[in-house]
Amino acid sequence: MEREELGAWLRLLQTPGVGPETARKLLAAFGPPQAIHRQPPSAWAAVVGQRVAQAMATEPEDLATLVQATWAWLQNDPAHRAIVTLGDEDYPAPLLQTEDPPCLLYAMGCTAQLRDLRSSQALAIVGSRNPTPQGRLNARAFAQHLTQTGLTIVSGLALGVDGAAHEGALDGAAAGQCATIAVVGTGLDRVYPRQHLPLAHRIAQHGLILSEYPLGTPPRPENFPRRNRIISGLSQGTLVVEAALESGSLITARQALEQGREVFAIPGSIHSPQSRGCHALIRQGAKLVESVQDVLEELRVPDPFAQVPLALDTPPHDTPTPEHGLLTLLGHDPVGLDALQARSGLDTAHLQAELLDLELQGEVQRLPGGLFQRLVRG
Repeated sequence: MEREELGAWLRLLQTPGVGPETARKLLAAFGPPQAIHRQPPSAWAAVVGQRVAQAMATEPEDLATLVQATWAWLQNDPAHRAIVTLGDEDYPAPLLQTEDPPCLLYAMGCTAQLRDLRSSQALAIVGSRNPTPQGRLNARAFAQHLTQTGLTIVSGLALGVDGAAHEGALDGAAAGQCATIAVVGTGLDRVYPRQHLPLAHRIAQHGLILSEYPLGTPPRPENFPRRNRIISGLSQGTLVVEAALESGSLITARQALEQGREVFAIPGSIHSPQSRGCHALIRQGAKLVESVQDVLEELRVPDPFAQVPLALDTPPHDTPTPEHGLLTLLGHDPVGLDALQARSGLDTAHLQAELLDLELQGEVQRLPGGLFQRLVRG
């Protein structure tokens, strides 16, 4: 992309009242942005109305500064930074099959792999920003095993399930594989949340970070639900690990359905608020997932590890005999100390000592409110 072309795109998309739908109408009518800006305002008005045409006649505020900053950002690392637009040969093909593809995408990381992205080779994993310990483990384990089958994991770099999914994908990817794609709701010159700065650096080395928002865009709340359509649009299906009933993950699932993609959901405890969104999706027809094989079979992806199933109910291995009975009594739902004492018949001191041992071994997680939960690992 030349600087003049970049300036024309940014002028179009930064004009007040010109969103992706309006921009696509103008592109269809007049061709690329440079051609659009050569038209008289009367021609614009015939396509998008007088109000938007008047806005287009004035250069957006701070456009020159934005063009300079964006051009400098591109030139700073051209091998790992790119901007692709509708019609570019590098534009991700799966997004062209959606109703609302972004007109322009900023990309950072393994940008040479942009043109080879296929929805059949990608799966979105999304879920709660505040998952249970088991939900976090499930997200990471599923992502790791699915990446080992050749799939690319797509998520949103948020805290909780998203971050765990990216980490699992990076753990499971082969050399040269596009391990994971993070679709963010900010400009690519910043990382949100800041806790994920090291993770973002790893993703840029072994995958891609994508955004439709210009440099300098802060983490505005309205940007994140909108970016979810890109997460689902890049993927053959969306796996929801944990989600409350009022959750951005359910927005992603709904958009996946609207785009004709598959939706999967992992069930959880009936007592956990983070499971209610998944249970709602299952009632509405999402595929209930208990193992990686459930996902691969639905997507018709060959499973090289068919003899080693990753199931949610896989018992922990090498659990010391004295604690095995207590793990069984814990079950898989969060449980309080009083209830566990009633189940086990142990005195308080003995019970707390065994729980501490299990916690130190990584078999049990202490939750807020004095609850304990058994962790199941793949």
